[in-house]
Amino acid sequence: MPCATSDSRASRIVLGVTGGIAAYKAVEVLRRLRDAGYFVSPVLTPDATRFVGALTFSALGSEPARVALYGDASTPIPHTYLGQHADLIVVAPATAHFIARYAMGLADDLLSATLLATRAPVLVCPAMHAEMWEQPSVQENLATLRRRGVLVLEPARGRLAGGDEGVGRLAEPEDIVALARHVLEGYRGVLTGRRVLISAGGTREAVDPVRVMTNRSSGRQGYALAEVAARFGAEVTLVSSVERELALDVRARVRVLAFEDAAELGAIMSTQAEDHDVVIMAAAVADFTFDAAAEKLKKEAGLPTLSPRATTDIVTSLSERRRPGQVVVAFAAETRDLEERARDKLRRKGVDLLVANDVSQPGAGFSATTNEVLILGRDGSVERLSRRPKEAVAAEILIKVASLFSQGVP
Repeated sequence: MPCATSDSRASRIVLGVTGGIAAYKAVEVLRRLRDAGYFVSPVLTPDATRFVGALTFSALGSEPARVALYGDASTPIPHTYLGQHADLIVVAPATAHFIARYAMGLADDLLSATLLATRAPVLVCPAMHAEMWEQPSVQENLATLRRRGVLVLEPARGRLAGGDEGVGRLAEPEDIVALARHVLEGYRGVLTGRRVLISAGGTREAVDPVRVMTNRSSGRQGYALAEVAARFGAEVTLVSSVERELALDVRARVRVLAFEDAAELGAIMSTQAEDHDVVIMAAAVADFTFDAAAEKLKKEAGLPTLSPRATTDIVTSLSERRRPGQVVVAFAAETRDLEERARDKLRRKGVDLLVANDVSQPGAGFSATTNEVLILGRDGSVERLSRRPKEAVAAEILIKVASLFSQGVP
């Protein structure tokens, strides 16, 4: 395929190279990307030039390699130029140090600043010694990036610098280029091509035209699920009783529908579930509703008589009516005997996954920004997630959902 230097229609890739011995392999990545017809802008960190010279990348790239954070007369603000024009950013190799800086949001060199100045998808290809790869801090930083929608091509096992063997070897150039092409064709993560339906917030059951019976659900966990699902490539429908801001880069992938009470929520979920691959009931649904008074109840009239009646079990209905291949996830908010009650609910509801939390615990309640949950599977598995941001909990749930599809379980 011809090179893309003069083709304005070619996809534009920023190839970031950081300071590891595997930087020499980035030359082959660049060559293969150019042979595939892409316009490639090489960006090297200062440490990368200790291993391979910028002149090599300039000779092979679609435009001269850049190293300096500050520009010149032709491109005075290079990080915004690169970030705004990129269709994809590939970082290969990505060192442990660079991964940590990216996770922290630092922007003290051209490559890190470009990553913060782009809305393009990002593919990170780590390379480091096995002991570094296995460090919890490195894995936590990568988990942070994955939650934000960054794609990670994990390193291979093989010979490392110094003659050691282990996991940490940069993925082969042909594999990096193949995944880059896949991303440019629309792949965004483990839920690419899936339609995900999520409910969030609490129901509000009318007592009269003024008053409602409701619960303490803030909708934070449901919104976190919607954001992370969109970052993982899904097309998301969020059914919510609360208003929250979605991140700018996922709004286009999330459709929001509003509900008020349990009956309305049930009707929307039943209709929408028909053409979604995943249904996640994160909303807190009232167990009882009332025949609302036609006029406002007055204190002077004495204590009103309320006649509660049970609401429809939305989760059970969705589970019983699911189409083949559909995954259904339910939530359980408890205040005691968490695992025992969660197992019982999983069995009764017939869902694929059940996420349970003790809302009486600090940091795991409705209004908290963190959560601490059990994730129970239909196969009998139980995973306990320690307290962490609700976005991190959402990522773990959705990775499990994706694994069910890959195993052909639903």
